[in-house]
Amino acid sequence: MSQLPNGGVPGVGPEEASKLVGEGAVLVDVREDYEWEAGHAPMARHVLLGQLAEELDDLPTDKQLVVVCRAGSRSARATALLLESGFDATNLEGGMNAWLAAGLPVEADDGSPGVVA
Repeated sequence: MSQLPNGGVPGVGPEEASKLVGEGAVLVDVREDYEWEAGHAPMARHVLLGQLAEELDDLPTDKQLVVVCRAGSRSARATALLLESGFDATNLEGGMNAWLAAGLPVEADDGSPGVVA
């Protein structure tokens, strides 16, 4: 786990994020609807960044949250909010771009192979 310069929140790379999710962490995708529909990690939960503060009660408090956006800056802001709200959260550095580059699965809303928009 490393520290990001933008916001100073904890972060992990895509392989570590995938491992954490495999161990029970929740991958929270904070991108816009059109980005989610184009392609997301199959196990991710979609929560719009602009609605995150209102959705806090719906997120698990007993699991680590790994937060992702397209490149990592929006998810860093979301991670900071989650940490301030008492969640165990970390940012996926490089976002979905890094996830896809690492060869990890991305699917569209209809289940077909997805792209990072």
